[in-house]
Formats: sequence, C-alpha cells, structure tokens
Amino acid sequence: MHGEYKVPGGKLVVVDVEVEDGVLRHPQVAGDFFLEPDEALHAVNRALDGAPADTDAAGLASRIDRALPEGTVMYGLTSEAVGIAVRRALAHATDWTDYDWQLVYDGPQSPGLHMALDEVLTAEVAAGRRPPTLRVWEWAAPAVIIGSFQSLRNEVDAQGAERHGIEVVRRISGGGAMFVEPGNTITYSLSVPDSLVQGLSFQDSYAYLDDWVLDALGEMGIKAWYQPLNDIATEQGKIAGAAQKRLVGPDGGPGAVLHHVTMAYDIDADKMLEVLRTGREKLSDKGTRSAKKRVDPLRRQTGLPRREVIAGLVDSFRRRYGLTDGKVTDEELARAQELVRTKFSTPEWTTRVP
Repeated sequence: MHGEYKVPGGKLVVVDVEVEDGVLRHPQVAGDFFLEPDEALHAVNRALDGAPADTDAAGLASRIDRALPEGTVMYGLTSEAVGIAVRRALAHATDWTDYDWQLVYDGPQSPGLHMALDEVLTAEVAAGRRPPTLRVWEWAAPAVIIGSFQSLRNEVDAQGAERHGIEVVRRISGGGAMFVEPGNTITYSLSVPDSLVQGLSFQDSYAYLDDWVLDALGEMGIKAWYQPLNDIATEQGKIAGAAQKRLVGPDGGPGAVLHHVTMAYDIDADKMLEVLRTGREKLSDKGTRSAKKRVDPLRRQTGLPRREVIAGLVDSFRRRYGLTDGKVTDEELARAQELVRTKFSTPEWTTRVP
C-alpha cells in the first residue's frame, strides 16, 4: 500500500507498507524532506515495522519518537506526518494528481445561489457525476453568511443588515459568520472525493486542503500560514477563514468533502461592525480588543488588483494539479435554483437556530 502526505508548509512524505497478520511489515519511508543523521531513516522504518495496523497517527508518531537516535534533526518532516502518511496508505487515500480537476468561474451570483451550488456540486462529486472541482465565486450582492449551527440573532444585527441592504443566508457548513461585499472578497470552494482526505483527522484535513493556497500566496510575496482550526493568517493578521461539510455518497457509499474559503481582499470594517455582533468573548481568544484589527486585507498586503490575486491563485493550482475550464451544467443549475426556493431563501432554514 502506498500513501503520500504533503506536510503543510513542509515537504512530501511517502510511505510504502504491507500488512501481514494485522501488523505493518516492510515499511519504506521516503520523500524530499531533510533528516539527520542518515541512520534516523532506518530507525523510522524499524519503529513502524511490527506496529498494529490499527495504530493511529499519534501512536505511530510516538513509536517513531522513541526510536530516533539522540540529536536527530528533522526539517520539513515530523513524526506525526509519517504516521499520517501510513494511515493514508492503509486507507487507500488518493492524491491531488490522481484527478482531472475542473474550474468553474462564472459571473456574479446571488448569495443564496452560491449556498445551493456548493451543495449541488459537492453532491455531484460524491455521486461520481462530476470531477473534483475548484469553484471561484463572484458575488452579485453584499451578504452575511452564517454557519450552519450559529444563532441568527446572536450573530447578526438585523437593523444594521437592513440599513445597509445586506442579505443574510445560512450555509451548510459550520464555522463563523462571514461579511462579504462584491469586489472586496475572494471566495472559492473545493468539492473533492472524500478519498482525498482519507487518513487525515478533521483538523489535518483543513491544513491539507489549504496548503496549495499558502504556496500560491507565497508566489505573490505573502508569507501565510494555516492557523488551527480554520484560519489563514500572516504577520499582519487573519486574511481568510475556511469551513467544511461532508456529504455521504448515494446509498451510503463514498462521499465528498466541501471545503470553502473566504479571503478578505478589502473590507469596510465600520460597516462590518454595524452588521455583525462580534462580542468580547469571541475577540478574547484572538489576542486583540478590536474586530477591525482581526482582518488584514490582501489588497494592502499584495498591492495587486483583485483580479490578479484570483488569477494568481488559479494559475498556481493549475500548475500543480492541472485544471480544465468547465461550467455548471443546466441540470445542476436547475437543482440549485430549486434549492434556493425550497431551502436557502426560506425563514425555516435561515432561522433554524434563532
């Protein structure tokens, strides 16, 4: 069995391993990482050999740490990353390059339709009727998007939203509220088979699916990193937040993962604070006393027009994994429009947590 894991901000770890009588046998760890001394690699392989096949990544990492020679130095590699690569091998996880990726980048859509398209396209990936898809959003109107489990009245100032003409919609993924305005926000979705994140913990899947965008930002001169659980940050502050939703496949078969990210290109902080109820408790764990200081837009950090930032992200993805231009089919659009009517525009859905 073969497993690969790209350490977020680090190097590629590759593991080939067999299972005999319920234990790991003949493990071979490789990759483009740096490891000293040379015999440390043999120690890693010996530590894995004979481990019960159901040992989790943390347990495998513990075996490795105990076996490493004193003074071992790892660069671009961690013991846990080796454990994750083993778990991905045993789970028959797939890799980014195993797929023919499709790009969907259409004109501006209403907030409700964006919510519905995420659900429909991810369900199509789960059913095997659509290839893994990167969808870049354009917003037709300003909006607040609240997480699936958030309280509407606790998150949104209804009078502020009405005063500024801002629509409030609820998405299918968890996480926090997003304040978006056309031209000020960069949003994209990844709809991927769940095999791409097999062997990863929920937290690790966020880092894994965000890693490509960190590299893309680096190419634009922005040193960014993943900040658990679901933020992307730089030295200047938070620039993006991610959320996920798992969808089960037909008849309970293999499913798909929706991973979507909203990045702040520019922001009207005063308006945001009039619309969102950002409380002291939420700010307290961010090390700041002002919501204005929590988000530092990409416009200031890159000095690039929004379209160039989007083009840079797409081009970076295309170079790494390949990307064919596609579109939402007529059938998918019809299903999404029906979901807007029956779900995403209804008070029952928007106020399901009052």
